[in-house]
Parts: sequence; structure tokens; C-alpha cells
Amino acid sequence: MLDRDAILNVVDLKPEVVEVPEWGGSLYIRMLTASERDKFEASCVGTGKKQNLSNIRARLVVLCACDEAGERLFTDGDAEALGRKSAAAVDKVFGACSKLNGFSSQDIEDLEGE
Repeated sequence: MLDRDAILNVVDLKPEVVEVPEWGGSLYIRMLTASERDKFEASCVGTGKKQNLSNIRARLVVLCACDEAGERLFTDGDAEALGRKSAAAVDKVFGACSKLNGFSSQDIEDLEGE
């Protein structure tokens, strides 16, 4: 049986590699922590329960793109610049981030308000 220490000490945020030929190579993406996912989802709802879909794909990618050690490549402020990159490339990484972090297609539809 798992105990408190076993759960809190397990390394469960392992990075994965995503091939992005549009950018000429591959990059690591990481799992979000539970609190990071909650914060991301809350940012999509915005204020007054109004959807905030502005740059949703780039915002998730900046949270997940990382180096081999799992350290983020981007800051939150990089989302705008990343949003100006190829839609095909960003969408590919967004899809991988969504899958890695357990976002179901229904979760994505709910966030997008579809």
C-alpha cells in the first residue's frame, strides 16, 4: 500500500519527446502538476465565467515545453510570441500536451466552449 511519503516522493512528472518537423526537430514536453492544470483551466474560464480562449494552444505549450530535466523552456509571457508561430506546429505540440496531461477531447471542447 502507498503511504504519504511514497506518494509525495515519487517522480511522476516525466517528460516526453514530440517531433516537430515544422521547427526542424523535436522537443520535450512535460506533465503539468495538478495545481498548474487547475490554474490553466481557470485561465480559460476567465472572469465572470466568460471563456478566455485567446491563444489557448500557445498558452498550454508554454506550460509544457521543457528541457530534458523537465524545466520549462518558456515563461508565461512567451505565449504571445509562440502564438505567432505555425498553427500546424503549435497545434501538433498542443495535441501532444493535451494527451500527456490527460485532457480528454471533451475537456478540450469544454475549455473551448464548443
